[in-house]
Amino acid sequence: MKYGFIKTAAATPHIKLANPSANVIEIIKLIKKANISGVELLVFPELCITGYTCGELFLSDVIICSVTNAINQICKATIDKKALTFVGSPIWHRGKLYSCAVVFQNGKILGIIPKTALPSYSEFYELRYFISNQDVLGSINLCGQNVPFGTDIIFAAKNNEEVKISAEICEDMFVISPPSNRHAQAGASIIVNLSASNELIGKSEYRKTLIKSQSGRLLAGYVYASAGNGESVSDIIFSGHRIIAENGKILVESRLFENGLTICEIDTCKLAYERRRLNVFKVSPNTSNYHTIEFNFDNVNTKLTRYISPLPFVPNDLKSISTRAELILQMQSRALAERLRATRLNAVIGVSGGLDSCLSLLVILRSYRILNRNKKNIIAITMPGPGTSTQTMENVLKLAVALEIQIRKIPINEILKNHLKNIKHMGDQDIVYENAQARERTQILMDIANMEKGLVIGTSDLSESALGWCTYNGDHMSMYAVNSSIPKTLIRYIISYEGERVRRYKKALLHVLNTEISPELLPPDKGKISQKTEDIIGPFELHDFFLYYTLRFGQAPDKTLILASKAFKDKYTKEEIKRYLKVFIKRFFANQFKRNCMPDGIKVGTISLSPRGDWRMATESNADEWFNSIK
Repeated sequence: MKYGFIKTAAATPHIKLANPSANVIEIIKLIKKANISGVELLVFPELCITGYTCGELFLSDVIICSVTNAINQICKATIDKKALTFVGSPIWHRGKLYSCAVVFQNGKILGIIPKTALPSYSEFYELRYFISNQDVLGSINLCGQNVPFGTDIIFAAKNNEEVKISAEICEDMFVISPPSNRHAQAGASIIVNLSASNELIGKSEYRKTLIKSQSGRLLAGYVYASAGNGESVSDIIFSGHRIIAENGKILVESRLFENGLTICEIDTCKLAYERRRLNVFKVSPNTSNYHTIEFNFDNVNTKLTRYISPLPFVPNDLKSISTRAELILQMQSRALAERLRATRLNAVIGVSGGLDSCLSLLVILRSYRILNRNKKNIIAITMPGPGTSTQTMENVLKLAVALEIQIRKIPINEILKNHLKNIKHMGDQDIVYENAQARERTQILMDIANMEKGLVIGTSDLSESALGWCTYNGDHMSMYAVNSSIPKTLIRYIISYEGERVRRYKKALLHVLNTEISPELLPPDKGKISQKTEDIIGPFELHDFFLYYTLRFGQAPDKTLILASKAFKDKYTKEEIKRYLKVFIKRFFANQFKRNCMPDGIKVGTISLSPRGDWRMATESNADEWFNSIK
């Protein structure tokens, strides 16, 4: 499909052991079902035409003849079907029997891949019947077609160089050097595995771990289909486990002991970007032993079934959120502790009563515990001004009580008034009026830090840096920025976690969490916040979504729009998303000059905008191509 997605299915048919004539009917049913769903890559289990547990019957003339007839029927059934289909079958070749993946598309057999690693331990005895054909490449005549035969085969899409598919079979994945390693080095972006892995206690988790790690190591998609119902249960049982993974992440998996189709889309553009980005991933120049077979690949739209999280920076389950939050707090506080230890300074922080300063304050408290310092030495300052609301001032007071710290109050109204008068400002509530407040607050913090041997701890976060939602040389600047690589959507969860962990914090932190995000630079309305950030620039959940896909995967805006429309389909219209996406692009490009002089701050996730680390971009970069991509 478009945007690099290839709709993929792992299939487990209900078989009758040693009955290819019956099994081919079930296989064809699933081929037809997959075709209706728009599947472009379809993978069946190992030896599913006969069943894996045939034993001595593999050598029977009856089985050999029936297998050939079954393959011929499958070949005919794929006419006018677009899926590249891998089916497991025994194949006789030059007097030897091989466990193979037979590959079909549109009435043709494109290739045959024999299994490399043949287990003959414990409950397995494959060497009794089959032989390995490692690193051999030749051809075989099957069903009147001359078909490439060998392990080192890549199936390459004719009109999409990012879609290259290779196969390994069951045990091949479990050995010390899987065939998929060299397949990926030869350029394969998707690995399929036709398997007959029996079920044991704990084996499904082990299997899943291997598939996750292999897909991550190879920066590849991985499609795994295992045998299920119909196999012999004399000594072992098969669960029909099916898994589709992408770059270290399980996209979808079946329940155990359920036959059928498991469908999801693999993003080959994302995989290609990762391979470009990581210069340690290198395609081997010596691929002369590989045989490349082209197949038809329709670059058309299809419905996405994979889950697109609306909060890509936030884990999907509560346990993972808690684990993530604790790790981030540990990273932030230990980094800050090292900086405070090295400089021999105390922390100075401006506390507004909002999310960002609250998180920075929590990090400082942890750092002081690590250093065994008295938290009474934390220099926390609140600086109410013309835009400060009753609610945020109450938040500050509640934090002081709950966290058991002293927070100094230095109003800036008169300071601001004199400053604006001195520069002959006309008194309008314009951008000068707003930014002057942020700069006065920063000046106060810096001067107090000088006076009291302190280090100004920044509060600005990753989302604000991306959007340039900060005053240059105002809240944009600090001496150490603990939140610099943490997005706004994640900050909420971290604060909430700390409230659950330290119960005396909880009530005060809930007040902060329930306060609308605002720079508070315009006068409040009857004591309430009048200037709401998300009313001005759009929802942070959308901007964080755009940020994640734009930076993490170098994704074009038109594709990001498609994904966001799915992730937020019940919350925002496509036109609303498009409008805010344009805001993101405009602000991201226009505000690189602010990011070029960001203060120090550690990277905690996969995305950082530090000009010293992850993100180098010229201030003069032009956004036209990004805008033109939005349709």
